Amino acid sequence: MKKLFRILLAGLRSLPSETIIPVGGLYVKIRKIPPLLTGFIHTALRVCDGVRFHNGSTCRFCGGSLSGYDERKKRFAILIEDNNPSPVQVIIQRSYCRKCGNTPTPVEPFYPGTRIGSPLVDLCRSLSEIMPHSRASRYMRKMGVSVDRWSVRNYALMPLPEVPSVEVCGMQIPVSIVALSSLAATPPLSGTYDMDDILLACKYPFITL
Repeated sequence: MKKLFRILLAGLRSLPSETIIPVGGLYVKIRKIPPLLTGFIHTALRVCDGVRFHNGSTCRFCGGSLSGYDERKKRFAILIEDNNPSPVQVIIQRSYCRKCGNTPTPVEPFYPGTRIGSPLVDLCRSLSEIMPHSRASRYMRKMGVSVDRWSVRNYALMPLPEVPSVEVCGMQIPVSIVALSSLAATPPLSGTYDMDDILLACKYPFITL
């Protein structure tokens, strides 16, 4: 029996378009990632590119008026397009309150202690539920998303809320990614999407004042 499994495993590994996952001590083959799913995920993550996250016009501490203080770009994801890395970045803008002197940081679509957008962390965790972390990292690369295996492991083990998901192209995809992709159906006139829509899609129930 063990010899049969080794032969089966060797045969599956010789098929680069396929992936295997351990289920109940056996190795099960799962199908190639369809281009439709890769495009779906890219579309979802690209929605966030260039979106500015800010505090609005009113200080949440004292109700005073806010003015711009500084801003920086923050990496949301790294997509793989034509075998080259293509970063998706958001803009984080801090404000200064003229009344209380605070410089609040706006709500961002990132889990605490992570370096990629929360929908991508959700995807890491969804895949890690059905396969080892290293294999999940390779699987994500087939989806056109770059996340190293150690990061996948760290995110999968973090004490975060349960990841709701739906089936897309035969795979369980986080609802946050599905919600982001749905925003792409109505491109904004300004060229970038509204931060509140992004936050709601990423499960952050915060609306600017």
